[in-house]
Amino acid sequence: MNDRIAASFARQSMMQTFGATLDAVTQGHVTLSAPILPGSRQQQGFAHAALTFGLGDSAAGYAALTTIPEDQEVVTAEIKINLTAPATGERLIAKGRVIKPGRRLIVVSSEVFAVTDSVETLVAVLQGTMVPVRA
Repeated sequence: MNDRIAASFARQSMMQTFGATLDAVTQGHVTLSAPILPGSRQQQGFAHAALTFGLGDSAAGYAALTTIPEDQEVVTAEIKINLTAPATGERLIAKGRVIKPGRRLIVVSSEVFAVTDSVETLVAVLQGTMVPVRA
């Protein structure tokens, strides 16, 4: 596990609120997950899109962070989400990846899956741009 990513992730209070975990880090790829808790559901009982978006955005951002120098961080410049299915189940898994690294812009994507009885269902696809900034 990448210490830099783990330390940054530990500082994200929103991820702590969601009960999210950092599951895997490799160059250009990061996987996060979070339980679908009673406090993160929408009115029909599905995981709220805010949880889905937050996990997908963070997974993509941390994937970008693996590609830049240690004295930099990233911020989201823009990101789009397509919700593809209701997020029902026990937990969400977000798999972020870098599509194109760069010095000024990093194009990223992530896929978010809902897990029920070990079966993953794609519930969202995100694509966006991260911008490196000084740490």
